Amino acid sequence: MKLSVIIVNYNVLHFLEQCLYAVQKATANIDAEIFVVDNNSVDGSCSMVREKFPEVILIENHDNKGFSKANNQAINQSKGEYVLLLNPDTIVEEDSFEKCIQFMDEHPEAGGLGVKMIDGKGRFLPESKRGLPTPAVAFYKIFGLAKLFGKSKRFGRYHLGHLPKDETHEIDVLAGAYMFLRKKTLDEVGLLDETFFMYGEDIDLSYRITQGGYKNFYFPETTIIHYKGESTKKGSINYVKVFYQAMAIFARKHFSKGRAGMFSFLINMAIYFRAILALLSRFVKAAFLPVLDGMIIYGGFYFILPYWEKFRYEPGYYPPEYLQLVVPAYVLVWLICTWLSGGYQKPIKTLNLLKGLVWGSLSILVLYSLVDESWRFSRALILLGSIWALVSMPTYRLLLNNTGIDLFQLDLKRKKKVALVASPDESSRIKKIIKNSGLKVELIGFVSPSNDSYPEKYLGTLTQLQEIIRIHKIDELIFSATDLSSQQIIGCMLELTDTNIDYKIAPPESLSIIGSSSIDTAGELYVVHLNAISKEKNQRNKRLIDFVLSILFLVCYPVICWTVTQKGTFFKNIFQVIFAQKSWVGYATDNTSNILLPRIKPGVLSSVDKIEDKLSTSKKLEMDMVYAKDYRILHDLEIIFQNWKKLGQ
Repeated sequence: MKLSVIIVNYNVLHFLEQCLYAVQKATANIDAEIFVVDNNSVDGSCSMVREKFPEVILIENHDNKGFSKANNQAINQSKGEYVLLLNPDTIVEEDSFEKCIQFMDEHPEAGGLGVKMIDGKGRFLPESKRGLPTPAVAFYKIFGLAKLFGKSKRFGRYHLGHLPKDETHEIDVLAGAYMFLRKKTLDEVGLLDETFFMYGEDIDLSYRITQGGYKNFYFPETTIIHYKGESTKKGSINYVKVFYQAMAIFARKHFSKGRAGMFSFLINMAIYFRAILALLSRFVKAAFLPVLDGMIIYGGFYFILPYWEKFRYEPGYYPPEYLQLVVPAYVLVWLICTWLSGGYQKPIKTLNLLKGLVWGSLSILVLYSLVDESWRFSRALILLGSIWALVSMPTYRLLLNNTGIDLFQLDLKRKKKVALVASPDESSRIKKIIKNSGLKVELIGFVSPSNDSYPEKYLGTLTQLQEIIRIHKIDELIFSATDLSSQQIIGCMLELTDTNIDYKIAPPESLSIIGSSSIDTAGELYVVHLNAISKEKNQRNKRLIDFVLSILFLVCYPVICWTVTQKGTFFKNIFQVIFAQKSWVGYATDNTSNILLPRIKPGVLSSVDKIEDKLSTSKKLEMDMVYAKDYRILHDLEIIFQNWKKLGQ
């Protein structure tokens, strides 16, 4: 057997499906075997592989064994002369493997091979070719010199920026997303080091290949798409810690004691430095808009108060405590309700913002009626402050929307302009997926995948893509993988790099369309799906309805407590729901130990409470899954009012 392709998967179902489809086409003329090692995914990946790719050898792990151990499981079973370690969030060209095999056959000194990689927008990924991270190289990367002087032979050594990206070069380190390896070399130098859970194992193996007398090459004669950022979230503090600790493991293993000590010191500095920066950046980004909103609302009260005193009473009528304590409390309620309503989700939806402010005003009026009379200063000022908040917050966002600053970007219902590059049959199928995805898309028209002729209603052909994008102001192209080869799609992306549009690919017979608009983000998926409770919008709505009902129950408690069986527990439940320890409606089963269900707060009630008969655990789980798959606020309200007496259980 010539080739063994090994893909380690962890919860990237749709990307894995597209990757396997491309791999199938690339192995059509090769004596090859394909392995998928699944690290205990819960997104249905294994079922999809068994159903759609029965010829693939599937290894199902019952825990997450990490990248190294999972790859080694398949390598130990592989029979190929060459072994390819491939990420699931990649797409290869139809002749990628044939070209790599030919190169390796012609260069017996080659132990490993990497290829040219581009991201989801067709931009070259610099990690396609890398140098060995010596202490000096690591220092230049950690403190930004590598990025600042990317083309320098000295400072840009990490990504070998001085080497042309379109020429074949001998390199130090292969990218873990695509490692084309000679099996004989692996037998001699050893498999992946399982000390590395994730990250660093590619550097370690690449180094051992060169130490074993072989060479690593960068080979740009074939290009693959790597949706970098899909398999891992690289902006997190955990990523910084795991990535740099992996480099420290490498240093201790391969460098002399003195150099390893220096390297470890640098690594620890980098971890704390990057972690502090990440925390500060995240805090500033999260807090900036709410703080600005709070200042604007407070500023409104500050200027309105003297005029209201002069108009209605006399200057100094309200005590200093009003502006010092009461107004900040009002502002806090408005900000919390705005957040619960999704008013800070990007891009900002004006309706969510207004909804949050209205809920905030109602909550303040309710709380106003509950506090001691000495703290009830003025309903009129609450109403005036509400009007100021409702006018000022949307207005300043609208004024700043055109600045291009992400914080102020409004969702103004502008639909993304999309063109499909597909045959008539595939165009109809893709249109249905887009329609059922629920995303805002304006389908401008179709582009023929053939350069020869096209139906009357089509905008043009592949050779006219530049003009079609310019004239129709296209934001996104969707390619049909049924009608176009991976090579054609990648070629178009490379040709259109300067247009700054997004790309997606629709695999055949699939309910998903995959794409990525950024090197660091997961990108948008067009997927036919139900209204899952795990969606951020549903999580917010559920929390909002819990909070509002709890406040109403608290206000009306002296009256409604007589309609509930356990009054003391009901009172306790109200506060547990207010402080997000519980939800009024949850699962009938314990979801902390059940990986099949999205995580939600424990419920006072569940969908099985209205059923008098005792149900088995499997039946309860089935009803919980129905509840989780298609969440509706009205369903929660129905369960609450049908089981009113049990609110104190």
